[in-house]
Amino acid sequence: MTKEFLSYLSLFIALFVGALYYSDTLHTPLTSTLNAIKSSYHDSIAWVVNGYERHFFQASKIDELKTQLKDCEKSRLLIKQYQTELAALKTIHGSDLNTSPDIELVRALSYQQHGNFNKVWLEMSDFNASRLYGLTYKEYVAGIVSAYENKPLALLNQEIKSSYAVTVGATEAPGIAHGNNDENLVVKFIPSWYEINEGDEVVTSGLDHIFFKGLKVGKVLSSSKSEGYQTAIVKPYYNPNRTDFFYVIKEVK
Repeated sequence: MTKEFLSYLSLFIALFVGALYYSDTLHTPLTSTLNAIKSSYHDSIAWVVNGYERHFFQASKIDELKTQLKDCEKSRLLIKQYQTELAALKTIHGSDLNTSPDIELVRALSYQQHGNFNKVWLEMSDFNASRLYGLTYKEYVAGIVSAYENKPLALLNQEIKSSYAVTVGATEAPGIAHGNNDENLVVKFIPSWYEINEGDEVVTSGLDHIFFKGLKVGKVLSSSKSEGYQTAIVKPYYNPNRTDFFYVIKEVK
């Protein structure tokens, strides 16, 4: 009786796990519930850690914040200078160009599927499922954000469906970067008349309205030519092991 019970139990567990993995009927509501639990858990942990630090590390934390404040003040003055100069240029040329990107700090909740480390659920406010968003980690491009079942899903650089417009090298050769489920990225459709060299830096072009221009992607490892275009293999700057917090570019301008 015990052996039969264990056999039936093992079969039931196997069927349940299979249905959970391959069927959206079970997978979708369970994922939503788990993500809600994880979000509450992260909030609780952050509250406890912040309270602990406030009581036991006040002196060192104050010194650290003072240093950060000095750096922020310096950056704020530089930004103010650039804003003033830009405003003057816009006035001289009669331009009404808007340059105020909207950026949001978001938290990663979990991988979409076990074993696939290129797709991550995000906790994001005011998500518009009809569009794509740029995703960065610090100053580096990390991928894009798209909708899956009307929820924000990060497609990291190595994911094949993660693609965006870039330029390569000092000549700003145009191309399209995307993942190939490998540690490196691929930049395709670079016109053949541009010179591409090992070590050339790859940055976003801003022409896809996903990223603004000049965000760092990586450096060229090698390139090849075929059918009138060039393809470059690029070593990305972003380390995909860091998947805790990201910045989402909600509006480019």
